Amino acid sequence: MKTRAVRLYGVDDLRLEEFELPEIKDDEILVRVVSDSICMSTYKTVKQGKNHKRVPDDVDKNPIIIGHEFAGDIVKVGKKWQDQFKAGQRFAQQPALNYKGSLASPGYSYPYFGGDCTYCIIPPEVMELGCLMVYEGDSYYSASLGEPMSCIIGGYRANYHTNKQNYVHDMGIKEGGNLLIMGGTGPMGLGAIDYAAAGDKKPKRVVVTDLSEQRIERARRVLSEASMKEKGIELIYFNPNNFEDDTQALLDISEGKGYDDIFVYVPVESLAQQASKLLAFDGCMNIFAGPTDKNFSAMVNLYDVHYTSTHIMGTTGGTNDDLLEALRLSEQGKINPSLMVTHIGGLDSVVDTTINLPDIPGGKKLIYTQIDLPLTAIDDFESLAKEDPLFAKLHESCEAHNGLWNVQAEQILLNHFNVNQL
Repeated sequence: MKTRAVRLYGVDDLRLEEFELPEIKDDEILVRVVSDSICMSTYKTVKQGKNHKRVPDDVDKNPIIIGHEFAGDIVKVGKKWQDQFKAGQRFAQQPALNYKGSLASPGYSYPYFGGDCTYCIIPPEVMELGCLMVYEGDSYYSASLGEPMSCIIGGYRANYHTNKQNYVHDMGIKEGGNLLIMGGTGPMGLGAIDYAAAGDKKPKRVVVTDLSEQRIERARRVLSEASMKEKGIELIYFNPNNFEDDTQALLDISEGKGYDDIFVYVPVESLAQQASKLLAFDGCMNIFAGPTDKNFSAMVNLYDVHYTSTHIMGTTGGTNDDLLEALRLSEQGKINPSLMVTHIGGLDSVVDTTINLPDIPGGKKLIYTQIDLPLTAIDDFESLAKEDPLFAKLHESCEAHNGLWNVQAEQILLNHFNVNQL
């Protein structure tokens, strides 16, 4: 069958094309992709081309389909997997495969397997690793956003603390501790704030920094201090521009103890250096944001590493268990992936959106791959409603959900374009 897909040929060379998919083999599965959220990692891939560690050297001759935060419907199942999967099931998938030492991953490495397309073929290693999962939630976008949420959960779980009795590492953030998210009002940061109240270990205080008052105000609107207080967590939004000595001000918030867990959500040298100064005894700093510069480094306090047991680490991606946790919490309504989404668009908007991603304000750009639609901010629905009945309905739905994308809005959009459940 034919598919429409956005394919990478090289640095800044993305093309929306239609081409024929091969017949699936007995150990493959054909799926219809419905939603894909665009990740900054994809932008970094486009800027590096074949120099990216996951992209094949011959990508100029054998292009790959981009996008890895995707969900949709199973269309056809090869004989090997027919006892586990059925046509018509909704799926989510974990792109961090790590198959037999290979770095190959959907959205980076495969000619027929990626998220920014109408149909694609899932290769056998995905099922062998348990990375294809049946999703029983009520929306496609929640399954798509399960992938970035799994990365957030992975970060929380990979942090660790120690004791001086037996050197056992206590995995996860510190229960009842001070947690700092630096540069944390972007889409991933909002997901991290939301998860702080849903994870197995809960901090007593979450401090979130950002230099943009506009981003802080949106964060406060969708994740208020009062809503977190109801869940037993003190949430503080902090703009360093408002303080003469912001490092001291952050220490004062922690009663001078420092922070047990710090996530650096923007790969900036000064933030990493400041985080090093703010760690509490046995504090753990997680460089969560992935830098593009292979020589990215910062001056950190190794004296404290030795004498006060501070830890420095980093995480990328999530595991199957992390994704299952993200999907479970989303299905139960304990986390709200909608917090991340600020724009929607169709497959025809992917090329420009991806290439210009850092320059487009807001959070996650959610793509519905079965339709054509310009990238549109949720905040613009109201003005567009005057001319377009579709946006009038979408605006009404989002307004009823605190200005957020939601299940009803997705149904309105898909019904308008006659994209129905298989």
